[in-house]
Amino acid sequence: MLQARNIVKRFPGVVALDGVDLDVAAGEILAVVGENGAGKSTLMKILAGDLRPDEGELLLDGAPLRLRSPRDAMLAGVSLIHQELSLADNLDVGANILLGREPRSGPFLRRAAARVMARSALESAGLDIDPDTPVADLGMGSRQLVEIAKALSMNARVLIMDEPTSSLTAMEADRLFETIERLRDQGTAVIYISHRLAEIERLADRVEVLRDGSHVGSLVGAGITRDAIVERMVGRGLDRTQGLRSGIDIEAGSRAPMLEVRGLRTARFPDFPIDLVVQQGEIVAMAGLVGAGRTELLRAIFGIDRPVAGLIRVDGKDVATRHPANAAAAGIAFVPEDRKADGLLLEESTGENMTLPSLAVHASGGVFRRRHQERDAAVGLIHRMDVRPDAPDLVAGGLSGGNQQKVAVGRWVGCEPRVFLLDEPTRGVDVAAKAEIHVLLDRLAREGAAVLAASSEMEELLVVSDRVIVMHDGSIAGELSRHEASEAAIMRLATGGGREGAVSR
Repeated sequence: MLQARNIVKRFPGVVALDGVDLDVAAGEILAVVGENGAGKSTLMKILAGDLRPDEGELLLDGAPLRLRSPRDAMLAGVSLIHQELSLADNLDVGANILLGREPRSGPFLRRAAARVMARSALESAGLDIDPDTPVADLGMGSRQLVEIAKALSMNARVLIMDEPTSSLTAMEADRLFETIERLRDQGTAVIYISHRLAEIERLADRVEVLRDGSHVGSLVGAGITRDAIVERMVGRGLDRTQGLRSGIDIEAGSRAPMLEVRGLRTARFPDFPIDLVVQQGEIVAMAGLVGAGRTELLRAIFGIDRPVAGLIRVDGKDVATRHPANAAAAGIAFVPEDRKADGLLLEESTGENMTLPSLAVHASGGVFRRRHQERDAAVGLIHRMDVRPDAPDLVAGGLSGGNQQKVAVGRWVGCEPRVFLLDEPTRGVDVAAKAEIHVLLDRLAREGAAVLAASSEMEELLVVSDRVIVMHDGSIAGELSRHEASEAAIMRLATGGGREGAVSR
């Protein structure tokens, strides 16, 4: 149905795509995978009319396809659903689906016709909700399906999905998979991009692998396995990080508590006091469904949101919760979930972002910046985190999502924090970069830091943690040791159930 032939795209100093071919057939789920910076997003933007190739051509049903804008692509039946959704929260579902294409009689909106059109699109996406429902009231899973409904309402024949499950719970993701498979069976061509290789194994009919801007391999049918995908992505086998902490034996109370949280009540869940301890050299993972209160807890500890009540100690000393500066001065680092909105200054250089939390270290008398020292530190952190391209002067917003995440994590490494708080530390990161971040967290813990990380990825929870704390509706539902932790045990606690052997709170 859709073909890309010999696509070349250059940016200043970088060849993003170097003669790439790609095709997708009607009724096929095609997965496109590769490390961050491999060229996936650039190729998808070209297919969706966001970018024009420097060389090469696109074909639709065998005929040349010339796209000057995303609107041209949508009119041709090619729709891209970005990882960051583009719905308007202040409008209802129906208005979002038909935005800019509302049925009218002269200047007047035909409301009844609009509802019928919106409901038809929702049914096509497998979503049974009222078109009058405000988008602000929907969870992330339903919002993803509304985006699909919006694309289908424009007669999308090719649906491109970029990391569609990055913010979804397991149940929401399963619902999305069922919709994608139904669309495939109805003849829609689906191009699926994800770093979650289990999803690729489940969904894909075919996998195309990109590396450093070039096409390096294809996999089909039974050949689609995690090991085969990884080997083609990184050009080698990847060492397993399963059991990364298995050689570390941290028993309750065996080490000094580095982070103590006592009776902490967040503004979102004021009726549920939180008590937890993370010991020196320990990695504690926080599990829970979306909305369980993990993010609110981390933000309160770091002083972004004022807690209603409670006490926070670092290395036995009380920490004021008035401002993030107090937390940072006490040796707490925080990597937020939304790196673009909260974690980075996208218009500043990679080097500036890397040294921002540690400016005082590189200042004379705490006032005058030592630019050369600052740059040397930035270059060292960029190399340590393997940020690509390794150019400190490159604007951070020009990096791929995974490399932005490396900067968001690495910028705090130079501060040598005592406590490391991370909210979805590997969101939107490829399998190789994910392993690197896991190893970094392990190294920080071995060097004496206390690590508290919230993650929605089951594999990540089991790989990196010494303990798993499971949250449900704003409170700690239970705690699992590394030996007790399993997907079943975590999900039981996360959904409000109990588990024999779990430590209830």
